[in-house]
Formats: sequence, C-alpha cells, structure tokens
Amino acid sequence: MAKGKFKHKPTGERTFSTPEEIAAGTSADRPRTLKKQAEKDVYDRRGEPEEEEESEDFAKPKHKGTEGLIEIENPNLVKPKNIKAKDIDIGKTTDISRREREELEKQKSHERYMKLQEQGKTEQARKDLDRLALIRQQRAEAAKKREEEKAAKEERKAEARK
Repeated sequence: MAKGKFKHKPTGERTFSTPEEIAAGTSADRPRTLKKQAEKDVYDRRGEPEEEEESEDFAKPKHKGTEGLIEIENPNLVKPKNIKAKDIDIGKTTDISRREREELEKQKSHERYMKLQEQGKTEQARKDLDRLALIRQQRAEAAKKREEEKAAKEERKAEARK
C-alpha cells in the first residue's frame, strides 16, 4: 500500500561512470552518439546518399513543415547574401536613395559652409570678426585706463610720503 498522497518515482537518481567504463568508452554519455548513428541508419534505408560528416559550409538549412517540399518564389522571402570583403567590386557604383543623397548633400554643404566660416568669407563670420575686433579694442582701452589709474595712485602715494 502507498504511504501518503504522492507516489515516489526514481526520477532524481544520478548515475556516475566508473573509471573502467570511461576507459572502455561505455559511459552514460554514449547514447547521444547512438542516436546520431540511428539517424544515419534511417537515411541509409531510404536510399539517400550517405554523407560522412557534413562541413558547416555545405550544411543544408532545415525546413519547417512543407517548406522543403514546395518551392515558392516570394520576393519578400529572399534572404540577403553574405558577401565577403574580397569579393566586393570597388568600381561598382550603387544607386542611393533620395533620402541618402539629400543627407550627403546636406553634409557636404555644411562642411563647405564651415570651411568658408573658418576663412572669414561668410556674412556671419564677418559679423563675428567685427564683434571680436570691437571687444578687443574695448579691452585694450580698459587695460590702458587701469594702467593710468595705477600710475596716478602710485604718484599720489609717492607725494604723500615726501
């Protein structure tokens, strides 16, 4: 009779390989390779050509459902090709979209404007340079005035000592 509400199943038991089993190659990890071997046997029975080990370059993609049986030509399902750097044709020009073209023109015009700005040829650059000249002049006048006041103060101190 069962002792309690639940049945006790031996699902949590662990099995460990002994050093002899490992050396003999009959450890608990072997069933995985047996499963692969069984799959090869199934393919052999169907009459398909036997392939030893497929390299990763030539691996066939696995299809879902009837996808492998029915060939469809949906342009939206075209997968992009991976192109290697050595295969790229440098001389080939690609058509760019209107947005990309406008973006490039915008960047080039901005670079041109900044180059002219640095040379002082734009209206804004001239205004900035005039403003800077005016500020420099004001600072020079203020510095000259401070020097005169400082000299006058020292003269007064020298007269007061005499």
